[in-house]
Amino acid sequence: MPGAGTFREDLGASVVVALVALPLCLGVAVASGVPAETGMVTGVVGGLVTGWFRGSSLQVSGPAAGLTVLVYEAVQAYGPAALGVLVAAAGVMQLGMGLLRLGRWFRAISVAVVHGMLAGIGLVLIAGQLYALGGAPAPAKTLDKLAGTAALGGQADWVAVALGAGTIAVLVAWRRLPARLRLVPGAVVGVAAATAVAALLRLPVERVRVTGVLDAVSLPHWEDVGALASVGAFGTVVAIALIASAETLFSAAAVDRMHDGPRTDYDRELVGQGVGNLTCGLLGALPMTAVIVRSSANVEAGARTRASRVLHGGWLLLFAVAFPRALEAVPLAALAGVLLHAGWKLLPAKAVAALWRTHRGEAVVLVATAGAIVATNLFEGVLVGLGLAVAKAAWETSQVHIEEVWEAEGEVLCVRMVGTASFLRLPKLLDSLDGLPPGRPVRLDRSGLRHLDHACLTALDGWEKQRPPLPPLPRPRSVT
Repeated sequence: MPGAGTFREDLGASVVVALVALPLCLGVAVASGVPAETGMVTGVVGGLVTGWFRGSSLQVSGPAAGLTVLVYEAVQAYGPAALGVLVAAAGVMQLGMGLLRLGRWFRAISVAVVHGMLAGIGLVLIAGQLYALGGAPAPAKTLDKLAGTAALGGQADWVAVALGAGTIAVLVAWRRLPARLRLVPGAVVGVAAATAVAALLRLPVERVRVTGVLDAVSLPHWEDVGALASVGAFGTVVAIALIASAETLFSAAAVDRMHDGPRTDYDRELVGQGVGNLTCGLLGALPMTAVIVRSSANVEAGARTRASRVLHGGWLLLFAVAFPRALEAVPLAALAGVLLHAGWKLLPAKAVAALWRTHRGEAVVLVATAGAIVATNLFEGVLVGLGLAVAKAAWETSQVHIEEVWEAEGEVLCVRMVGTASFLRLPKLLDSLDGLPPGRPVRLDRSGLRHLDHACLTALDGWEKQRPPLPPLPRPRSVT
């Protein structure tokens, strides 16, 4: 924890992070189909519980837009009461992975899959929040939402749309101001401006519903544990644990590049996230993950130790307890605008362009992962992306080519094979061998192969038997 020399920096950073986190906590909760205060509870736990762990000193945890789609689907499928059980089980899984020291293995996940996952989440988030922005009922499936956007104009509440669009405009313009003028985060300014306009003009728009933080806390009941018996619920638990862990550890790697302090201990960070999600589950709150937006704000605000993220949880708790009714003045359209902006920032347009120029296979994996998430759901889409990444890696590592050299004064053709000979490249390899001059003896030199699987070995042995036999080696001359 900090000494006297760093407490001032950590205190100031904690206020900035709390202001960044406040509208995101509310917006993620509303988009997830749960009470707004539930997001506040998760933000408080992310600071006051996870913030104490010595995993990553400066990254900040809380409810994330990246889990919104998965949580919404879980709430619709199993009900709000079962959400706490699912989140708690995911926390136990994360805790186990941290104790087994599996954190470093998440760094091996293809970056293209992670970018594709974020892009898919961004597209789903945008599709859903367009309807929330206009106050129109949204279809259940993402593809239906995208298909229905053309007719959305006839159903939209244009007053709410104007408030949401104004919030987005403030967010975009705020980033262009000099740093010395951006003392308050843009999201807070945008939501505050929309709230003030709605109040002054008495606009008839829908606002956040508040029941109280203590009322939002819902301890799981024993009968809710039965939800874990279904395959779908267990898949949801695995998806929450893996996606939250991957997003956390990728965020940690990014935050480590932003400061010169201690590096992240990935296993300890997983333990901290596991304890945090277990706590959130027991309180019936949303799942948490480290969030790059809050974490980067923490670093840029001058945080020095983990005290800043602990204090940010305290500020969120103070606001939720002392000013709960202030939330009732916030228009839902303003929160939709914040989430639309967040969803847009998840779309990795620059990453896709860069990958297309250098590694087109990675770009295909990224786009296919995002498309699969939009067409199915988050869990199945990520599985598709991981499968494509593994298939791409297997295809690239199975490269093999042949080199032809004539031996024995042009009587024997030596074919040297270099690379990895696997069943994936067997058809092409046999086509190349079949194209060799017929009727001539051929010697296959396999010394350049790094790997030769059984399918290739059997095929090459059969191919050699079909060729003319090699001439006998010349007998060594005896020396008298």
